Amino acid sequence: MVEDRLSRLRALPAAHALLAHEALRTLAQTRGDDTVKRLVRASLERARRALLDGSLDGDRAALTAALVADVLTVSAREQEPGLRAVVNATGVVLHTNLGRAPLGDRVLDEVREACRSYATLEYDLDEGRRGHRDLALATRLARLTGADDATVVNNGAAAVLLASTALAAGREVVVSRGELVEIGGGFRIPDVLTSCGATLVEVGTTNRTRVDDYARAITGRTGAVMKVHPSNFAITGFTASADVRALADVCRSRGVPLVEDLGSGAMVDTAHFGVPRERTARDALAEGVDLVIVSGDKLLGGPQAGILAGRAELVARMRRHPLMRALRPGRLVVAALDATLRAYEEQRAHRDVAAVALLAQPLAVLEARARRMAAGLPEARVAPVEGRVGGGTLPTAALPSWGVRVVGIHAAAVERRLRAARPAVVARIESGEVVLDARTVRDDEVDAVRAALTLAVAAGGDVVSTDARADDGDDGSP
Repeated sequence: MVEDRLSRLRALPAAHALLAHEALRTLAQTRGDDTVKRLVRASLERARRALLDGSLDGDRAALTAALVADVLTVSAREQEPGLRAVVNATGVVLHTNLGRAPLGDRVLDEVREACRSYATLEYDLDEGRRGHRDLALATRLARLTGADDATVVNNGAAAVLLASTALAAGREVVVSRGELVEIGGGFRIPDVLTSCGATLVEVGTTNRTRVDDYARAITGRTGAVMKVHPSNFAITGFTASADVRALADVCRSRGVPLVEDLGSGAMVDTAHFGVPRERTARDALAEGVDLVIVSGDKLLGGPQAGILAGRAELVARMRRHPLMRALRPGRLVVAALDATLRAYEEQRAHRDVAAVALLAQPLAVLEARARRMAAGLPEARVAPVEGRVGGGTLPTAALPSWGVRVVGIHAAAVERRLRAARPAVVARIESGEVVLDARTVRDDEVDAVRAALTLAVAAGGDVVSTDARADDGDDGSP
């Protein structure tokens, strides 16, 4: 047995012999000698273990060819971008795991123009001196939301952290028990609020909280009253929530700021897309909320960012706070958000804000796209399907669409093969069938989807009866 193992190991080529192979000498010209040596050592170690456990066999020539191929494969994998573009065929427009809102071509063009050289990130051209980086954003956000002023940080949780720190560190924050939500990755709003040293005061019950509950909880130690939009779940039945205008009156009379974390950042009426109307920042501020918090990459359709808009003196406190420097966005985000906001101001969001454009697509367009995706594939059936807005937005609302259902084939195997395609196609499994929703597939991605689907069904397989669904990432993360 020992001699047999030694015999197997003797078939392994030496490292220097592999390094002398023409394909690896060529690889070293682009990746460097040290990198290729590292890859060869790792490949030899994997082969050594496989030979010892009997899962690999062969003579020296066969092993040399296999090792060279392994080194080239691992090298190619290492050179792939860490963040790869994929085709989203899940029908979830704001897919948290896939980066939420995609950015349209015009927005990306403007980002490139602002970032390919120097830019006025913190420079006032009129005054010839330093300015603050969200000056243009603040002006646009004020016009779009009706706020006095606004500032921007790097995501929604950062905005909640900054607001609670600036307003209530060492004091109390009053929140309804029904709004103490958990967001993606196990992060909880109560933990974010209290991490700054604020004391959380819970009022009401899980399903019913009234204005009087808040009023009784406000004391001289109260730094803020906060409402949190339960964006990633819904409580139905015997429920009640405080009227915002009445709550704003109470807070104003007690000299306590009312903060609302809206999450989605909708700037248009979502009822136009066939789903319920989502509350907007303008709605909240018009009802008396002092400071509203929204995310940039949800229904707003921009980059990941946290927006705080409202009363000038409160925004000024956010902007002056030492934590602001740790939470402020870079110019890539500032440029992308500015381009997105300008699209709303110029009434072209339905065309240039990609998430809005995806939601606004007519069903006839989606059906035609689905038929192109399924063309020539007998296993692909075009049918009405239901997607989701996603990103923790409108969790109970289905988004009518058209898509392709793959029938008669092992669903898990097809879904796995689609993910292995180049580009990868991410679909969902529903009622034992792979479903590809046309709403989130761009027109220029249809050929790639059809090619990936053709290869994915070619191997065949048995139908399975289990009902699984790909994670849509709809966790309400900020």
